[in-house]
Amino acid sequence: MAARTLRTPICDLFGIDVPVILAGMGGVSMAPLVAAVSNAGGLGVMGAANLSPDDLREEIRKTKALTKKPFAVDLLAPLPQMIVPYLPILYDEGVKIFVAGLAIPEKHVAEMHGHGITIMVMTGKVKHAVRAEAAGADVVAAQGTEAGGHTGEIGTLALVPQVVDAVKIPVVAAGGIVDGRGVVAALALGAQGAVIGTRFIATPEATAARSYREALVRAEQDETIRTRCYSGKPLRSLKNRYIAEYEADPGKIRPFPEQLMISSQRRVMAYWEAEADPERTRAGRRRARLAARLTRRPGARDRLGRRRRHPGMRAEPVEDRRDVLPDARQQVAGPSRPSVA
Repeated sequence: MAARTLRTPICDLFGIDVPVILAGMGGVSMAPLVAAVSNAGGLGVMGAANLSPDDLREEIRKTKALTKKPFAVDLLAPLPQMIVPYLPILYDEGVKIFVAGLAIPEKHVAEMHGHGITIMVMTGKVKHAVRAEAAGADVVAAQGTEAGGHTGEIGTLALVPQVVDAVKIPVVAAGGIVDGRGVVAALALGAQGAVIGTRFIATPEATAARSYREALVRAEQDETIRTRCYSGKPLRSLKNRYIAEYEADPGKIRPFPEQLMISSQRRVMAYWEAEADPERTRAGRRRARLAARLTRRPGARDRLGRRRRHPGMRAEPVEDRRDVLPDARQQVAGPSRPSVA
């Protein structure tokens, strides 16, 4: 009998094998992780919000050297002019999928479509999804409050079916999804796929300090908080001293992008050298324990192409650090995947 795989219409749109999409995490979803996810059959998404135009071009070329599969680039575009310097690079390098992290760049949609680019927009409210569709988005991601990074206040379970009912374009789900059960749940809600982010931070391909990854695995479920202190926009993070300082005096938080510049000046260089507070990082709600529990799974190619019984998920602490940092190819799909027509 031929192997059965989980396939939805979004797979044909993106040219991928399974409806699993890497979240474009700034500073984490770089060439090694993007390529690993794409090579395993999902859609790797580059988190390019922190990159200069020249750095973006270099990172795209690194990714193309590691994979021949489709991948996407995620940029924050809350102001139309912010994306302008990056567009020629997307066109020159042949990027075919663009993810708008904060808002759809309405003035550039026709131009991007003219270059054959498919546009996916991250949304946290139904009205934002409707607006994105009206502006020309090809796909919307309904991102619940459980997600890491920029997020709204509505839970994934409540948000996804409302967005599915409100728009005619494909919808993918994001927020708190970490394994095959979550992907199947997203499909049951009407989504055509799932965006998974924080779980991939625990992989060696992620461009993140070891202390950062280990802090995620150690953290408990109640150790995250939504805050504006990093960028001026709400996002989810592990609780830490940096956040506590601002939460004690919220008036100090400046609007986006001024707060992002302040935050970057205080932490970015130390972060890249793995000297910063390891908890000073963005994280989704369902992240650490499950990322660790799933490290002893079959390779991604097996998991993408076959149905296997799950070895069991025990809420046990991770003692062996080799289990904390699994290979990205082992993280793409879940254990049991019914065939989807």
